[in-house]
Order: sequence, then C-alpha cells, then structure tokens
Amino acid sequence: MDNSKIVTEPIPDKTCVIVGTRPGIIKMSPIIAELNDRDIESFTIHTGQHYSYELDGRMFEDLQLDEPKYRIEGVEETEYHGEQTAAMLGGIEAVLLEERPETVLVCGDANFNLAGALAARKLRLELGHVEAGLRSGDWRMPEEHNRVMIDHISDYLFAPTEQTRENAVEDNVKGEIVVTGNTIVDAVERNMEIARAQSDILERLSLEGSEYAVFTAHREENVDDRAVLSDLIEILDQVTSEEGIPIVYPLHPRTEKRLEQFGLMESIRGISDLHLIDPVGYLDFLQLLVNADVTLTDSGGIQEESCIIGVPCVTLRKNTERPETVEVGANTIAGTDPDAVIRRLEVARGWIGDWENPFGDGDAALRIADTVLDEGR
Repeated sequence: MDNSKIVTEPIPDKTCVIVGTRPGIIKMSPIIAELNDRDIESFTIHTGQHYSYELDGRMFEDLQLDEPKYRIEGVEETEYHGEQTAAMLGGIEAVLLEERPETVLVCGDANFNLAGALAARKLRLELGHVEAGLRSGDWRMPEEHNRVMIDHISDYLFAPTEQTRENAVEDNVKGEIVVTGNTIVDAVERNMEIARAQSDILERLSLEGSEYAVFTAHREENVDDRAVLSDLIEILDQVTSEEGIPIVYPLHPRTEKRLEQFGLMESIRGISDLHLIDPVGYLDFLQLLVNADVTLTDSGGIQEESCIIGVPCVTLRKNTERPETVEVGANTIAGTDPDAVIRRLEVARGWIGDWENPFGDGDAALRIADTVLDEGR
C-alpha cells in the first residue's frame, strides 16, 4: 500500500459532509440544506456508527434530506473503539479518494468524526470541525479524547460559543477559529412547527395535557457500569412513584443491550408510569421535548435542545461540555446518585424557562458555508 497517497487535485468547492449518529445527522442537516440551496456540489457519507432505522434511518425522512450517497458497511460488526474507528476510517478514505472533495466537514465528538477527520487530514484535504472547542475536562470520556484530537488537526474550527472559542485558543490549536453559533438552533427552528403539525406522539402515549419528564441515558460511563445503571433505574422509580411524574424513556440500543446483559430488564419494566419506548424520530422527539415538564439526560445534544426550547434539564453526569446551559440557568449537573438527582429535579421543576439561548441565532449553517466557500471572509 502507498502510504503517501493524497488527493492531488481536489474539486473546487466540492464538499463532503460526514455523519454517523443521530445527533450528527440532526446537527449537519442545516449545513446540508444550505449547500443544496446554494447549488454547491456536495455529498454525504454515513459511516454506520448508528445503524438502526429507529436511531437514524428515519432522521433523513423527518429532516427532509436525501439519503446519503455513501454508507460504510460492516461497522456494526465491530466491538472496540479502535476497531470501529479503523473500519470507518478505511471506508471514508476510499470514498474521498474517489470523490476528491475540496472540503470535509465533521461535527462533534463521536468516533465517526475522528475517523473522518483523520482520513481528510492524511489525504491533505481541507477539514472543518463543526461544534469545535467543547471541553468537559473528563478524560474518562471517549468523546473528550475525540474532540481534542479533531480540533488539533482541523483547518477550520467552527466554535458554537465564545466559551468554546476560548477553549480552543487555550489548547493552542493551529486552525482558524470561527464563532458560528450551534447548528442545533438552526435545526430546532427549521423543524419545530413541522413537529407540532405532524407528530401525534402525545396522543399515542396518552399524554396530551399531562405533566411528564423525558429521560435518556446511553453514555458509556453510565450504562456500561452495572452499579450506575442500577442507580438510573432507582431514579426512574423514585421520579415516577415518589415525585409522581410520568416518564417517557426512548431506550437506546446500547442501554437495552446492557439491561439484558446485567439482568436488569425486569426491574425497569416493572416501574409504573414509565413509558419505555423504542427510539423515535426527530419530529416526535421535538414534540415530546417541547411539551415536557423537565428533562433528565446524559446527552449533550439534549442539554442544548432543552435549553433552546425552554425546558429545565437535569444532567445525569458529573460534568458537562455545555457549561453555557448551566450558566444561563437552564441545566443542573446532578450526577447519578438517586438522592442528589431528586433534589436537583425538585429545584429544576420550579424554573420558568425564560433564560437566554446561548447557542446563537439560527444562522450557524450560513456562517459555516460562507467560510468554507470563501464567501464570507
């Protein structure tokens, strides 16, 4: 194999957008739409890090996007982080050599973003990192490793806030930092009215006019640890029984696998007033979120969406790479100890939801497109 192979003649303005998980599809959807609106030659690679129809297959329908031009096969058969990243890297590299884009865009901190970033850098293609500069300070998190590495090899760092710009500066990155806002605001604004008009999930769950909480948990440090996962089940039980709040919990495949592995599925299914459902599409989830009383989650993206929509959030982690949500009064960091979570939940339920959105004005995709197409500089 020729390890020196590079793309010697990239096609001007041709842009590759890489996705691989549900949050990545949502956050890249405004950029894909913006490139299409400008008639820019672009294509999407789906790396297959999430590969179920429930998790991401229907995302393209809900977001009114064309199906990806390329899908990397076989990723679902991998088990370890390195193995998964390597499988995606090889597949992405082959596509980039064939398509010869000038610019490659990745978004966030999942393994597929690292794979895409490495492939682009090794082929000497222009690399843009959407949602750059986020830092949790928690080196246990694979996502923290990924986001730091991607930032350091990117030509453009599209920082969603001033705080993330400062994080990148402190890390002494080499690329150009551009504060754009977060494309999640673009996505929420583009799809909220569609969700209200088209989603009937509240009716299906018999929750119309009711108070309820939305709960999600999927992160490795939470669900891969039996003791922590047991605490999460205890939280669900206390919230529904002692606090009297019904919960809607779209169950992530990773979490479902661990519940079965640890023999905990019977315990969670025995909780009253818990709507344990399959993952839902983006429009259904927006409808669930905007009508919720409170959110309990370990997801970074849902911390942002709750903040944008005006729903109080209790984060089931010891830290967050979205400190802006805490600073504006939209989020509280509770960890996973049941008693601590209940205390934070009781406080959060009293918040009004009139905080300022720290993630921008909904024009992040426009600014990113301007930069990579050299129109706004």
